[in-house]
This record gives sequence, structure tokens and C-alpha cells, in this order.
Amino acid sequence: MAKGKRKSNEPKGRKITLRMAKNAVKLTMDGKRRLDLSNMEITTFPKCILKLCDVDELDLSRNMLKKIPDSINKFVNIRLLDLHSNQLEQLPEAIGHLQKLQNLNICNNMLTTYGIPHTLGLLRNLKKLNLGMNRIETVPSFIAGLRELCELRLFNNLLTQIPLWLQNLPNLHMLNIKCNPLPSENPPKLDPIQRVESLYLVRKDCFCSECLKKCKEERDRLDRRLTGQTVQRKTIIADLIMTNSKEQGDEATCR
Repeated sequence: MAKGKRKSNEPKGRKITLRMAKNAVKLTMDGKRRLDLSNMEITTFPKCILKLCDVDELDLSRNMLKKIPDSINKFVNIRLLDLHSNQLEQLPEAIGHLQKLQNLNICNNMLTTYGIPHTLGLLRNLKKLNLGMNRIETVPSFIAGLRELCELRLFNNLLTQIPLWLQNLPNLHMLNIKCNPLPSENPPKLDPIQRVESLYLVRKDCFCSECLKKCKEERDRLDRRLTGQTVQRKTIIADLIMTNSKEQGDEATCR
């Protein structure tokens, strides 16, 4: 090895060119322009895509991104931002400038409570927020400002309590807090929230060994539940948790 050079264990990643990015812009079923760079082995946010900042949706999921730059605020028209299954430990404060954002998916990253900027609470039009499969210890208080929020996913985190102010969000009808170390006794008395079904699929090779182990344990637990138990209504808090077994199994292996 040449003197002064270090062998890096970091993955080199795939370089995205402007031509590649332009070819990745597709029309959705509802006529939106979607820039889909998911599962492309990207390790660094491609600066070239800033020239395509007029798209309606941006998908950078299932890559190896560790940082999202403040320049994300250039995507002023964006309505959907999908960053699930990366290696993000924090989000940029500039994310609060995406005032048209309606759907934000940051599932399956390395976020803690402190890695989520308070500016996220400025997203007044946000309807769907997925923070599942991270390392969040407490529900960020600024979520209380998201008055249009309809769906909030916090499954597979490190939550030990659910704040009562969540029931004051006027449009929230789905809350998923499965697989958190919540106390089993004396759950908070929150108003029931309607269950909503959804399905997400991600290839196994997109996950590290630790995540795959967690997914397998969750699937085994669900299989035992399906074969040996009957689902029963227990307390009001149970209405806050999605009990659809198909969704739980799939979410544990995905976003």
C-alpha cells in the first residue's frame, strides 16, 4: 500500500449523473413527476439532482446515505420525500422549508429524537409521517404542530411512553406504536384511532444482519400469535395500535 494512503472500509457507492437522473423521472398514476433513485447504491447525496428540483416526488430510499444536505430546500414543490432504509442519523433543519410536503418517510434509519430537527414541526401540510424502525426515545414535542397529520408511524423504536397530546391532533386517524418498550400496565387513556392497512415490500439484501435478525424475530412472534392465540380487544390504547398481522409482518421487513 502506498505511504500516506489508507484503505477505506466505506462503500464507494454509485455516481449519479444528470443524464441518469433525468432518465429516472417518471410520471405517477396521478400525473405527478417522480424522481426515483431508490436502491441505486448511492452513498452521497447527488448534487446534480438539484437541477431537477421542480419534481413533485423524490425517492432516495434503500440506499446508503448518511447525510441529507441543506440544499434539499431547493425542492420547493415536493409533496413526497422517501428516505427510508438509509443510514441517516439526523435530518437537516432546512427540511422545514418544504412547505408543500405531504408525505415524509424516514423509516429504517438511525435517527434518535435529537436527530429530528424542530423545523419539521413547520411542515403545516404534512399528512403522513413514517418514523418507524429508528432509535427514537421520545415523541418529539413539535409534532404537536402538525395539525394536518393523518398517519403517524413510530413502530420499532425505543419509546417508553406515548404523550397524551397526540389525541389533540385533529386529523390523526392512524397511529402505529408497535414494538416499543412501552409499559404493559396502566396504558394512557387515549381516544380510539381508526386502523388503516398498508403494505410495503423491500428485498432482504437491502438490510444489515442486525435488521434481518430483528425482522425474523418479529415474523416468528407473529406466526406464534396467529397459530396459538385469538386477537382480543383489551384497552383503548389497543385501538391506537394497528393489529393487522399482515401489515406488522411486512412493516418489520421494510420501511
